[in-house]
Amino acid sequence: MRDCTKFYIDGQWVDPVTENTQPVENPATEETIGHISFGTKADVDKAVAAARRAFESFSQTSKEERLTLLRAIQAEIANRKDDLALAVSEEMGAPMSLANGPHTGLLAGHCQTAIEVLEKFEFERQDGPTLHVWEPIGVVGMITPWNWPLNQIACKVFPALATGNTMILKPSEIAPFDAYIFAEIMDAAGVPAGVFNLVNGDGPGVGEAMSGHPDIDMISFTGSTRAGVMIAKNAADTVKRVAQELGGKSPNIILDDSAFTKSVMRGTTAMMGNSGQTCTAPSRMLVPNKRMEEAKAAAKEAAEGVIPGDPKGNATIGPVVSKAQWDKIQGLIQKGIDEGATLVAGGPGKPEGLETGHYVKPTVFADVTNDMTIAREEIFGPVLAMIGYDDYDDAIRISNDTEYGLASHIMGEDVETAKKLAKRIRAGRVAINGGYDMNAAFGGYKKSGNGREWGEWGFHDFLEVKAVMGYDA
Repeated sequence: MRDCTKFYIDGQWVDPVTENTQPVENPATEETIGHISFGTKADVDKAVAAARRAFESFSQTSKEERLTLLRAIQAEIANRKDDLALAVSEEMGAPMSLANGPHTGLLAGHCQTAIEVLEKFEFERQDGPTLHVWEPIGVVGMITPWNWPLNQIACKVFPALATGNTMILKPSEIAPFDAYIFAEIMDAAGVPAGVFNLVNGDGPGVGEAMSGHPDIDMISFTGSTRAGVMIAKNAADTVKRVAQELGGKSPNIILDDSAFTKSVMRGTTAMMGNSGQTCTAPSRMLVPNKRMEEAKAAAKEAAEGVIPGDPKGNATIGPVVSKAQWDKIQGLIQKGIDEGATLVAGGPGKPEGLETGHYVKPTVFADVTNDMTIAREEIFGPVLAMIGYDDYDDAIRISNDTEYGLASHIMGEDVETAKKLAKRIRAGRVAINGGYDMNAAFGGYKKSGNGREWGEWGFHDFLEVKAVMGYDA
C-alpha cells in the first residue's frame, strides 16, 4: 500500500494544510493500492510562494549550471526506472512491457533531448543595434494527465527547468504515484528548493487555484478540450500565458497501394496501444470505399490478435484507467451500433474471463460515416472507426472535417503521395508510416490546443523575448 499523502514544497516533504486523504485504485484489480492527499488553494499558495522566491536566483543561473542539474536528474531517472515502471503499471494498468518501455523511455528521452537542445541553445541574438534576449517566463503551473503520465511531466518540466523557470506540478489524481517518485528524483538530484514543487489534488481543488493564481505566470495543461476551455477562462483575469495540448480525433489515411492489407493491420494495432488511451491515436481509419471489405478482414484479424489481460502477464493491452472511463467507452460503442456502423470486432462488455478490472474488448467499426458520434468524439479507448473515401481529395476532406487537429497519420508504400497529402492535412503532426522524432514539434490546431512541446519547440513556450534597443548604437 503506497502512502503518498505529503506534498513536495520548497525542497521539503510537507503535510497538506487541510487533511483530505483519497484512495487510488488499480484498474486491473479494482483494489485500493495507496492514498494521496487532495490539496487546496492554501497548499497552492505555499507552493507558489516557494517557486516565486526560488525564481529570483534560479532565473539567473547559467546554462552550464542547468546542464549539470539535468544530467544529475538523468542519472537519478536511470536509478529509479524500475520503480517508475511499476508505479505506472499499477496506477493506470499498463502492461509491464509498455511501462518498462515507452512510458519510462519517454521520460529518459525527453531529459536527454533537453540536454542536447540546451547545449546548443542561444539565449541572446544581436540584430543590428538591438539585442534580443530570451528570458524565463517565471513561475509555471503544470497540470498533467493520467494516460502518458511520465511523458507529459517530462515534456513540461525539463524545458521549463532548462530555460530557468520554477514550477508547481499537479499530476492526475488518478495516476499520481509516478509523479511522487519523480519528485523524489528531483530532490535526490539536488534541484534547488522551490524550483520544483508537487501538489496533488483534483481540478476544482488545485487546478482552479493554479490557473487563476496571480503569482503564476504561465499554465501548461494537457487534458481534455472541455477542461482546457475552463482553465483558459479561469486564467484570463490574470492575463497569464496558457499553453494547452488537448483532445484529438486523428485520421489515418490508408493509401490505395500494394501495402494496403499490411497498412490496415498496422493501423489497427497502433490504435489499440495503451488501451487506446492516447491523444494522437489513429482513431479514424480512412480506406478506399472499393476496398472496404478487404479492410474489414484485415482489421478484424489484427484486432483479434490484440490480447487484453493482466498487466503483469503477457497481455498486449491492460484495462482502461477507471470505471468512469469504461462506462464512457461502453456508451460510445453502443452508440456506434445504434447509429448503424458495422461491428467488425469486439463490441460491448468485458472480454471473456476478465470480469474484474476495467477491460474493454478491442473493437473495430466499419462503414462509419464522418457524422457519426464515434467519428466525432474522442473515445479514448481501444475502438477504431473505419471510414470510406472515394479518392484522395475526399480523404483529405474527411480528415479535416473535425473540430480537432492534434495529429494525423498516413500509411502505405507510396511515400511521394503521402508527402503531398501530409501538406494538406490541418493538424499539428503528420506521421508517415509511424515516423517518430523526439525533436519534432508537438501540439495541435483548432480545438486541440495551442503552443508546442518537445525538443527546441518546447523551450520557446517557457521564454519571454526582450528587445534591448540601442544596445550597439
